[in-house]
Amino acid sequence: MTSAMRILSYGVAADAVDDYIRIGERTAIQSLQQFCNSVIEIFGEEYLRSPTPTDIARLLAIGEVRGFPGMLGSLDCMYWEWKNRPKAWQGQYVGHQKKPTIILEAVASYDLWIWHAFFGMPGSHNDLNVLDRLPLFSDLAQGKAPPFHYTINGHSYDMGYYLADGIYPQWAILVQVISSPQGAKRQHFAMMQESARKDVERAFGVLQS
Repeated sequence: MTSAMRILSYGVAADAVDDYIRIGERTAIQSLQQFCNSVIEIFGEEYLRSPTPTDIARLLAIGEVRGFPGMLGSLDCMYWEWKNRPKAWQGQYVGHQKKPTIILEAVASYDLWIWHAFFGMPGSHNDLNVLDRLPLFSDLAQGKAPPFHYTINGHSYDMGYYLADGIYPQWAILVQVISSPQGAKRQHFAMMQESARKDVERAFGVLQS
């Protein structure tokens, strides 16, 4: 366990842990493989997967009840402090947080199910830099998308969307909050969007706790 966790945490080679744990390179590799296989076997079926058609139908149904038909979840980044980082790596992991952090970008649903997570980018990046490397939309860019259909104000759509904050680009698949909303309709939309987007914030809060 110690060998596997050190290799995964520090990104070091298998023969770099022998001075601390006193085991050989082959044993360290076997331990890492067994650890990863166990995680996949225990958690893979429920957590380490993309949403199934049943999951998508459930997410869309809940989104429609909350006033957002077609919503697949909330997208956002969290900066996780890295206390035990190697000293040589400190500079590239320090950003606006003023301390070494690692970025977790995730999509979470109303019940705090994080069904997509992209973890490991240095904290010197911002949300846009992470978005450029995010594999979440890679299938969509190739014309692959889960089959579903919904209607808003008489217009039909066949592509879902995610709620995001104002730093993200204005893509059709991202619905952002209206900054400085004018009028009752826009103010109501901004309030509802911010309320629903708190799903991912609550999920981050649970992780931190």
